[in-house]
Amino acid sequence: MEVYRVCARNTAPDSENRIHDDQMAAAYGFRGGLVPGFTVYGYLTAPVVQRFGVDWLERGGMRVRFLEPIYEGEEVVTALTDNLVSACRQDGTVCATGEIFWTQGEPPPLAWYREESLPTERPPASSASLAPGQILGSVRAKLSLPDHAFLAMQDEALTLYQQGILHPAALLSLSNQVLIQNVKLGPWIHLASELRHFSLARDGDRIAARGRVEERFERKGHQFVVLDILVVAGGERIVQHVRHTAIYEPRLGPAPPDTA
Repeated sequence: MEVYRVCARNTAPDSENRIHDDQMAAAYGFRGGLVPGFTVYGYLTAPVVQRFGVDWLERGGMRVRFLEPIYEGEEVVTALTDNLVSACRQDGTVCATGEIFWTQGEPPPLAWYREESLPTERPPASSASLAPGQILGSVRAKLSLPDHAFLAMQDEALTLYQQGILHPAALLSLSNQVLIQNVKLGPWIHLASELRHFSLARDGDRIAARGRVEERFERKGHQFVVLDILVVAGGERIVQHVRHTAIYEPRLGPAPPDTA
């Protein structure tokens, strides 16, 4: 069993997403700003990469769920046993889980994910702007790696990320950006992701996260959206496929949603 310990950081206290702000998070029943999901996912990957190395980053995958909030300064213990990885508080509370697998078969056809421009003015998140089938604007970036500031913020000590490979937390954060850069959001919560890797994102790559809305639904007063996202390098090489689930409009009230 691989074990990794880290002192959690709220890496987004000044984010446009005010669920990471202490005062706003309290209005939704949390005791402080939430540590972002992609940051917690990065903690989950540490023991996975310790065991499997670059192979998992290049052709592995994870079904990750955020179950309970993690707050700034909490010690987080992540442990990998067989194909299951978990992130727990010191008291044993399981806050996030991941099922590790190896990518089988071919990636989805590139032609299904056309590259689109981002909106010049983002519409409010709603049943109309997040209607199933809606094609979303693509998020683009040119990678300059290693990103020492990101690795320090993540408290990442594995040396392979000093070799020009994009950290998996930074890669998953692109899926957040697809949502953020297409619609105006209030406080929102990353709930789960199922991701599959097909190649590495490396220094100098020009990448684009292309996406569409797969589902939108309401449950217990929360408004959910599921995005279908393909991350592509150089216009043709598929890096990652993600099914990305978020509560884009949480219910106000004293009881927090069952998520981080």
